[in-house]
Amino acid sequence: MLMSSADRAATLIYGPNGFRVVKNGTFVPCAVTGEPIPLEELTYWSVERQEAYSSAELSTKRLLGEA
Repeated sequence: MLMSSADRAATLIYGPNGFRVVKNGTFVPCAVTGEPIPLEELTYWSVERQEAYSSAELSTKRLLGEA
């Protein structure tokens, strides 16, 4: 049975100006909430932590140690 990348999380390497797909998928989980973030909507991430966030608020909270 073939698996579709439509139902799998992608593995990314986050850089300062973008990200590189290491393993195909259609989403990444938010590091704080676990909520799936579609790759086409991914805007916030941490290069140092190599994590994705679903909003600027969650990204800031994580940076400040509040999440």
